[in-house]
Amino acid sequence: MESTQTPTQPGSANPSRLTVTFDDQITRYFVIATAIWGFVGMLVGAIIALQLPFWQANLGEYLSFGRLRPLHTNAVIFAFAGNAIFAAIYYSTQRLLKTRMWSDGMSRFHFWGWQAIIVSAALTLPLGITTSKEYAELEWPIDVAIAVVWVVFAINFFLTLRQRREKHMYVAIWFYIATIVTIAVLHIGNSLAMPAGLFKSYPLFAGVQDAFIQWWYGHNAVAFFLTTPFLGLMYYFLPKAAERPVFSYRLSIVHFWSLVFIYIWAGPHHLNYTAVPEWAVTLGMTFSVMLWMPSWGGMINGLFTLRGAWHKLRDSVVLKMFVIGITFYGMSTFEGPMLSVKTVNALSHYTDWTVGHAHAGALGWNGFMTFGMIYWLLPRLYRTELWSGKLANTHFWVGTIGMLLYVIALYSAGVTQGLMWRAFDDAGRLIYPDFMETVIQIIPMYWVRLVGGTMYLVGMVLLLVNMYMTIKTAKEKPVDASIQVAS
Repeated sequence: MESTQTPTQPGSANPSRLTVTFDDQITRYFVIATAIWGFVGMLVGAIIALQLPFWQANLGEYLSFGRLRPLHTNAVIFAFAGNAIFAAIYYSTQRLLKTRMWSDGMSRFHFWGWQAIIVSAALTLPLGITTSKEYAELEWPIDVAIAVVWVVFAINFFLTLRQRREKHMYVAIWFYIATIVTIAVLHIGNSLAMPAGLFKSYPLFAGVQDAFIQWWYGHNAVAFFLTTPFLGLMYYFLPKAAERPVFSYRLSIVHFWSLVFIYIWAGPHHLNYTAVPEWAVTLGMTFSVMLWMPSWGGMINGLFTLRGAWHKLRDSVVLKMFVIGITFYGMSTFEGPMLSVKTVNALSHYTDWTVGHAHAGALGWNGFMTFGMIYWLLPRLYRTELWSGKLANTHFWVGTIGMLLYVIALYSAGVTQGLMWRAFDDAGRLIYPDFMETVIQIIPMYWVRLVGGTMYLVGMVLLLVNMYMTIKTAKEKPVDASIQVAS
């Protein structure tokens, strides 16, 4: 263990106290990586959004939609959102537990190992080296590397937890624990495969069992990679930014336990109207509908934390970002259970409505919570003022308008597709038997989607500029924060 916890000097006012210096450098690394990979992932997203209405943008085999789409999803989920949650965990855990991370070496291994995994994905996916599993496309050598890096991260976290100087574990820590444990189980379970060479493997499961395991993983990757760690982020950074205690600590505990119990069973709703047994998809639908309650409990707890502080939104871009993020969390967690209901799913299944729902959560909840956290962290990590509050506010408005254009366009496209696919004449024949009729009808909506996505990407560029200038103009060399605790 690399300790920087030193006794207070003899003769000082409090010789019985220790000075604990936090490892803020690892947070700086992850924050910078978040912004860079966010730009890369969103740029690829804009390119594939262009390829849909304008096929000429498919530039050869390696830069076609089929190759770039998994690169986009992996980049925004595991590179952008992943680095963001690691930044949040490393920053808040040390302060909540009042101790430095157990091992600086393990923290650095985690950072560089994760970036190497991202680069491996960026190289293999355009080459067509893929398992073809949604959100789990990476081949077995990279899967093994993910497991190793994650285990090192987990060991470092739990040993830090063991040496904590704060007896009470704040609710954010519970959300982090759920993330670390469950993602390990999900990743290993869904990645079980028989290698057939360095770049090829076959899953141990087959047929409907493989689909069932995949969406047990797929939906819970959303639950425990894109939801629980961001809720931990919300419970730590929102009260800090608002300078208010969380609205109801009791509600946050109920929120945690009910969410982690119910979420794990909701995956089969992705397989409505497939070969999966009816009881299984009904179970998934039932638990999905039950998710309304804990999810909205978390949203209410977040928004009500701002009671008496709403006036601060006028001057705080961080709070504006958080409010948009939490609002979209509420909207997405209403829409998701609704889409799982079989009668609604009969219209939405296989349409762009599902894509719009996914992006409402990713752009609104994950994106804006990340942006708010970064704008809050930058002045504290670099001991300086944010370079431009005006630029940050511009990012807020450009990103919000772009996101709304994006999701509304896809909702329109999805409903149009669903209605056209099941439109029958009086004789019971399809009114639109040619699939291309539907494709042509939604092309204008794809152009609107491209405009909205490009605006969101521009917001990401504004963040990068603001970050670069903030770091560049900092007058002092970044210094890790420290506190005094009882020895």
